Amino acid sequence: MYKRHIIGKIGEDLAVKYLEQAGYKILQRNFECRQGEIDIIALYKNEIIFIEVKTRTNIKFGNPADAVDRSKQKHLLKAVKYYLYSRNLEDEFVRIDVIEIYLYSHKYKVNHIKQII
Repeated sequence: MYKRHIIGKIGEDLAVKYLEQAGYKILQRNFECRQGEIDIIALYKNEIIFIEVKTRTNIKFGNPADAVDRSKQKHLLKAVKYYLYSRNLEDEFVRIDVIEIYLYSHKYKVNHIKQII
């Protein structure tokens, strides 16, 4: 496994831990389809939340959420629409969030950005 994949997996695991502690129910991780991939799908109250997780060990190239550019947003939206359509959930309340994970030597910081799109 490449270093960035390992860092990404650690970030996703930390995001799941954060979400569960905040009362979210994790429905699925790493949903993949032709349209794209969704890191985490969760349920919170009456909303289905689609979450993109971005993990960084430094900010040399910007904040993690900066990587969720227009192109990435377009792929996310297509994957979300497919997920909802394939499960007959098109009338549900949905939200798309980004969770930034900042990894430091033995610490981490979580920044949850709600309704990014």
